[in-house]
Amino acid sequence: MKILITGGAGYIGSVLTPVLLHAGHEVTVLDNFMFRQTSLAECCRYESFDVLRGDCRDERLMKNLVAKHDIFIPLAALVGAPLCERDALGAVSTNRDAIRMLCKLAARDQRILMPITNSGYGIGQPGIPCTEDSPLRPISLYGISKVEAEQAVLERENSISFRLATVFGMSPRMRLDLLVNDFVYRAVMDRAAVIFEGHFKRNYIHIRDVASVFVHGLDNFESMNGRAYNVGLEEANLTKLELCAVIQKQLPKFVFMEAAIGEDPDKRDYIVSNQRIHSTGWKAEWNLERGIRELVKGYRILRNSLYANV
Repeated sequence: MKILITGGAGYIGSVLTPVLLHAGHEVTVLDNFMFRQTSLAECCRYESFDVLRGDCRDERLMKNLVAKHDIFIPLAALVGAPLCERDALGAVSTNRDAIRMLCKLAARDQRILMPITNSGYGIGQPGIPCTEDSPLRPISLYGISKVEAEQAVLERENSISFRLATVFGMSPRMRLDLLVNDFVYRAVMDRAAVIFEGHFKRNYIHIRDVASVFVHGLDNFESMNGRAYNVGLEEANLTKLELCAVIQKQLPKFVFMEAAIGEDPDKRDYIVSNQRIHSTGWKAEWNLERGIRELVKGYRILRNSLYANV
């Protein structure tokens, strides 16, 4: 397959791109390299790899690239509530409008595999897992823009949407601001963390399993076509405090406490069912404990906060 990945030098793309190349696909990455990352340097050895510096909102550039590819994986986005609030115009134009433009440019027989966030569920009902049929009630600009992008993708033919849980794990373009990555970093470096609103629940997924689900979607596209899929660890619908307890089991010197005052600006609170993606034959390989061990090793290398979106 000839695959175009926008934002392919980001946190997920830096893991997914070499996986696709190793599987024998031809991959072109379009990225603006806003974080000055060099995470795709090792991919340059592949004759089947090409990389362009540019903006996915550039219609003339995208029209030319779309004509040359079979499959599109639009990873380019301003990710996370804080970054989107800081640059609202950039968030809407990149996260939503660029996707609408891609849908307009792509021919009916060309395929789109779209990642969004399961933060679109907003605040769920206690004890009731959100399924792909649950109402979407995003509470941040980030969530709203991604939900609207998903709507545009699923309204066309030949598209799949993956509603990703909070991603964790090591990447060549690392992010320390993601919840598991952040908490493990604090456990390793500070041995302590103060938790705001520790009862909020989230679902989690390792970055290698995110790459795996895209490969699964490519291999099973015809049977999965036209639907959204939650992608997370079924056993990891955890509160922040429960997550800290899992980390503490591997790092016993880690101390955490919940703040009596203060708020988390990210108000998401829900649990998620991942049964639809499991019914297609896909299973996650990385649990939280394995991912935490990986992060502990990684943080012996990383010693600063350059590797975050905020």
